[in-house]
Amino acid sequence: MNEIELLQPEGLVKSPAFSHVAVVPPGATTILVGGQNAVDRSGALVGGEDVAAQTRQVMANLATALAAAGAGVEHLVSVSVLLVEGVDVNAAYAAAAASLADAPKPPLVVAAIVRGLGVPGALVEVSALAAVVR
Repeated sequence: MNEIELLQPEGLVKSPAFSHVAVVPPGATTILVGGQNAVDRSGALVGGEDVAAQTRQVMANLATALAAAGAGVEHLVSVSVLLVEGVDVNAAYAAAAASLADAPKPPLVVAAIVRGLGVPGALVEVSALAAVVR
């Protein structure tokens, strides 16, 4: 095996939004990206109370972080999403999905609804694991 496998096994629900199992081969470079919020390079919150706008900024920040490690969204293995209770989950997912359109298969996804995040006014936070076979 010399590539990352993202699997949707028979017997589990099929979804275009996520895979169930990831198999990373020996020797792959693992990249961990800490929680990204909807802040610009100066630390100012972007998107106000619009969860879709915030999600687009979060995903742009994720792409920037991955690029710094020589990776892209196509290398994502797992994504964790935190959403503040009361937000439009479908709007957030639609914005995230648009950012992941270049990925050949969807990564594993875990999502949670929380009371709040560390950045005041933030509605969404994403952390991720990527792997690159070189």
